[in-house]
Amino acid sequence: MRVVCIIPARGGSKGVPRKNLARIGGRSLVTRAVQSALAAPRIDAVVVSTDDAKIAAEARGAGARVVDRPGDISGDTASSESALLHALDQIEESPEVTVMVQCTSPFIDPADLDAAVGRVLDGVADSVFAAMESHEFQWREVDDRGVTAVGHDATQRPRRQDRPVHYRETGAFYVMRTAELRVLKHRFFGHIAAQPVPPEHAIEVDTATDLALARAIAPIAEPPESLVVDAVVTDFDGVHTDDRAWVDQDGTESVAVSRSDGMGVSLLRRAGVPLLILSTEVNPVVAARARKLKVPVLHGLEDKAAALRKWMADEGYDPARVAYVGNDVNDLGCLALVGWPIAVPGSHPEVLAAARITLTRPGGAGAVRELCDRILRARGTSARTEQQSKDGDI
Repeated sequence: MRVVCIIPARGGSKGVPRKNLARIGGRSLVTRAVQSALAAPRIDAVVVSTDDAKIAAEARGAGARVVDRPGDISGDTASSESALLHALDQIEESPEVTVMVQCTSPFIDPADLDAAVGRVLDGVADSVFAAMESHEFQWREVDDRGVTAVGHDATQRPRRQDRPVHYRETGAFYVMRTAELRVLKHRFFGHIAAQPVPPEHAIEVDTATDLALARAIAPIAEPPESLVVDAVVTDFDGVHTDDRAWVDQDGTESVAVSRSDGMGVSLLRRAGVPLLILSTEVNPVVAARARKLKVPVLHGLEDKAAALRKWMADEGYDPARVAYVGNDVNDLGCLALVGWPIAVPGSHPEVLAAARITLTRPGGAGAVRELCDRILRARGTSARTEQQSKDGDI
């Protein structure tokens, strides 16, 4: 092994408890770190150093080897270098290059990470770190009388494009020669280089606010995934509807649905992708809409997750290739069972955090159609066949 990536991931985070297990876009921070490292071609192995059993299980599930981190180097004051050196001692063959990836950076592009590794392997640099270009005017407080300019002349205000580039360390990854790391016990040495990363990848999660911000920008910070599934399961209220209901004087409820959703379901059925509706709602409107769409429905359920688990087992579906679309906390169990947990805009914050994909159209206003179109594109089926499916079943 020429290159080994080590991911320190202790369980005792103070700012955000169990931070490394917090989910963004349906994946935990530790899973994101492992998957980014595994996707970098020049990295030969990924090791997670942790003192936490749940983090260890999550890391193994993502494809990493786990090293148990001793308590004396797992506290708040322990350095990241101590975790690196301990993990290196547990590896049978000492690598030429050591990479450290930090879980607190959720949006690591494997291409940027791989480029940094290449610069060390090729001898261009001895130590490389992830950095964001900055043209900011920075100031430092010197005493109670005020501040002083850092890195610029306060009397000169050149345009942004005329200022020299500065770099802000993002904390996402560090690449270094192992021999020097072992001797110097520090990540910076020799010829040090910065690996530029885009601003949307530079966020670091240290606080609850950072976590909320990362969850909010996930849809734009990452490229859309190709939605390859074998089956689709949806909630009803809030997905097929906008979560409102009209009640007349006799107590009869009615809801509004989107005809475009109906067309999408029709196209999906014609492409051979089965769809199931699961709902806790007992109102017959759910079954009536399912009949119109010509899809099976299970409603009036107390435990949707149990029903979904049984349905996938009975039908022989691999949960990793099933999509579930929900919007509220009673969908969390179902979202956790499938490989493609999906939310609609305006969903409960916990649902948005659990979702691998958040759609752009709201429930009842084309969310199901958007989902169907994405699946059809992934299967190479064009929505242009729409004209061939106007058979009155929407």
